[in-house]
Amino acid sequence: MAEREIRRAAVLGAGVMGANIAAHLANVGIPVYLMDIVPKELTEEEEKKGLTLESPAVRNRLAQQGKDNLPTKGNIRPLYDNSFVDRITVGNFEDNMELISECDWVIEVIVENMDIKKKFYKNVEQHWKPGMVVSSNTSGLSINEMVSDCSEEFKQHFLGTHFFNPPRYMKLLEIIPHEKTSKEIIDSMARFCERRLGKGVVFAKDTPNFIANRLGTFTMMATMKAMVDEGMSVEEVDEITGTPMGNPKTATFRTSDMVGLDTFHHVVNTAYNATKDPKEKEVLEIPEFFDKMVQKGWLGDKSKQGFYKKEKTNEGTKRMALDYNSLEYRERQKVKFDAVKNVKDLDLEERLKKLYEDDSQVGTIVRKTVKPTVLFAASKIPEIADDVVNIDRGVKWGFNRRVGPFEMFDAIGVQKIADDAKKEGEEIPPIVNALLEKGYETFYKKIDNKWHFFDLQTKEYQPVPFSPEEISLPALKEQNKLIKEEPGGHASLVDLGDGVTCLEMHAPRQAISPEFTNFMFEAIEETEKNFAGMVVTNQEDNFCVGANVMMIMMAAQAHQWDQIESTVKNFQDACMRLKYSRIPTVAAPFNMALGGGMEICVHCNKIHAAAETYMGQVEMGVGLIPGGGGNKELLIRHLEGLPDTVKVDIQPFVQKAFEYIMMATVSTSANEAKSYNFLRPTDIISVNRDFLTYDAKNTVLGMLKQGWQPPEEKPITVTGKQGMGALKVGLKVFEWGNYISEHDMLIGEKVAYALTGGYIEPKTKVSEQYLLDVEREKFLELCATEKTQERIQHLLTTGKPLRN
Repeated sequence: MAEREIRRAAVLGAGVMGANIAAHLANVGIPVYLMDIVPKELTEEEEKKGLTLESPAVRNRLAQQGKDNLPTKGNIRPLYDNSFVDRITVGNFEDNMELISECDWVIEVIVENMDIKKKFYKNVEQHWKPGMVVSSNTSGLSINEMVSDCSEEFKQHFLGTHFFNPPRYMKLLEIIPHEKTSKEIIDSMARFCERRLGKGVVFAKDTPNFIANRLGTFTMMATMKAMVDEGMSVEEVDEITGTPMGNPKTATFRTSDMVGLDTFHHVVNTAYNATKDPKEKEVLEIPEFFDKMVQKGWLGDKSKQGFYKKEKTNEGTKRMALDYNSLEYRERQKVKFDAVKNVKDLDLEERLKKLYEDDSQVGTIVRKTVKPTVLFAASKIPEIADDVVNIDRGVKWGFNRRVGPFEMFDAIGVQKIADDAKKEGEEIPPIVNALLEKGYETFYKKIDNKWHFFDLQTKEYQPVPFSPEEISLPALKEQNKLIKEEPGGHASLVDLGDGVTCLEMHAPRQAISPEFTNFMFEAIEETEKNFAGMVVTNQEDNFCVGANVMMIMMAAQAHQWDQIESTVKNFQDACMRLKYSRIPTVAAPFNMALGGGMEICVHCNKIHAAAETYMGQVEMGVGLIPGGGGNKELLIRHLEGLPDTVKVDIQPFVQKAFEYIMMATVSTSANEAKSYNFLRPTDIISVNRDFLTYDAKNTVLGMLKQGWQPPEEKPITVTGKQGMGALKVGLKVFEWGNYISEHDMLIGEKVAYALTGGYIEPKTKVSEQYLLDVEREKFLELCATEKTQERIQHLLTTGKPLRN
């Protein structure tokens, strides 16, 4: 099915969620109208300006506030690039509703009140045009009921599209078709949301809270009840229910604080009032202490206190946790369980099984949480979704969990959980009985190297649906597509098909090791000999976090300078092989691409990045400078495009590259990386990371089709001693102002030397190798300093940078 063409959209409702959805539409290049109600009263500031209730600025105030309140700083930003906010045009429901007739998609994000929504949709339909898709972002109200008063044709173009917050970062999008929604609308919108918006789409039934919130709420409340039953503290439960069980480290109660306890309380109440299942009602019954927390305004992060809070004292900031019995805060306890410690090195499936079977209080909490959750999920097929895949994906993508309920079933053992349930007199869901009656042991099974799931309707295994654009490197290896592998397991070369290979890093912690560097040469040579092009990527948590600084520190402390120089030189040479090989090389970074990871990318002939790529030369944090050609390539990127025939002062461009290195600047997105010149304007961005390997492969094929030729090395004009002096003057000013330390000053001088070529005449043309040699020399000089070694040691010990 082709994706639906969405050229313009409107978001009706400019609260936090509506504004964030509008921002994400803007992220992918879609102009969007953002509208809200007209205020009934003037603010004090508006009165001072002499505005009236008829002034456009007043009438559009709420929508403008939604737009203006989009965060532009910090780690969580709704926009890939702050300039994209200009793609959002504000308006209001009284003056501007006719504008929605220009749109291909209208998303309603108004208050969660059924009567208000029904009335609102009658107004929307007055401006509706045939072919326009209209959807609701409701988190749990009935899709069928809210447009019950609208025409049949309108209903055919209506559905639920439930984004999770924040829309830019959360993968999940639940599509909830109306009973009259046309299949073409469902399929084309799913394709659009998947491909253009980068979402993981699941299909939910029109039931209260749909899939993820229905199951997530149940799990959280089951955990809360288990905590009370066992008399455990919130810290103790969070120590168990976080990463040990494949959940985010924020676990149960820290996650609740982040979501907002009022929001969570509302969702629980909605589910409680809507369900007719007595067992579900029993679990969802809100304990008295939780009611009191919300009444007191203890709403989590938004009110700076919930299950946890920070308290400033004369001794510094203390981390506090709530005693839910007394509703008083006490200092947060450091919790360690032997049962958790003993399984931390096991893979997740084995870990879950061991924790479930544990005979301590840890095992009790796990069983009291897991068993009711997986049985509840199983009992809701086909009520909330048709199959286990949609439920598992909904839970994983909606809450950043590594496993869904049916994958958890398989890890622990379907028969084991069913037997435990029978012993306690619990009802076994039909899908569990059907599976076991067939003699099957798991909900998922590999058949002919492809994953299948147990389907309740057919009572047989069916293929797990995957897009053909999802390339799985582990699956390719199982299909004998592994070309060669580094003996220590640090890297692989995989055949992607159509003459394209993939150089895959899987070194410890995704840090560059000497073994990986050596394998780079082998991979390029093999691809040059027997293939047409190469993608450099992997499917781990991060693309690459940089060099193995532990190895550098140990060698430096042992004064093994020749070893360090050899290692750095080898990596430089490997990166140059990427740049000047006889085949096109395309880097496909995602998440962290730091230090040496960025250096690998910028030496490839093209970059095809995931939208969520956090790239930068961060060596300053460990007292070093980029050593693998990062200074050189950043300089080249800043000088590219300057005319040779016109005299241009290149010092400001050198200054900019210098600042990015000295400030260890990291992009918050691939788009921002372009604005820093980390990516070129011709580099490509994919929003859906699941398709990144496929997209990068096609970029290689496109380059070949266009007659790609290896680049020719060109000399680089440097600013020499004059440019270096200018950079040092700026550094000295910062040192005098106590903005940088003496060691920062030393590092800055080394960066300045590497970017300008050192003590040579201005406008000298030098080779890339000259700059690489300078870079390596300055890198080694810093390795020999005590303060750089202290910085590396501190980062390895604490995980935080040291500014000494």
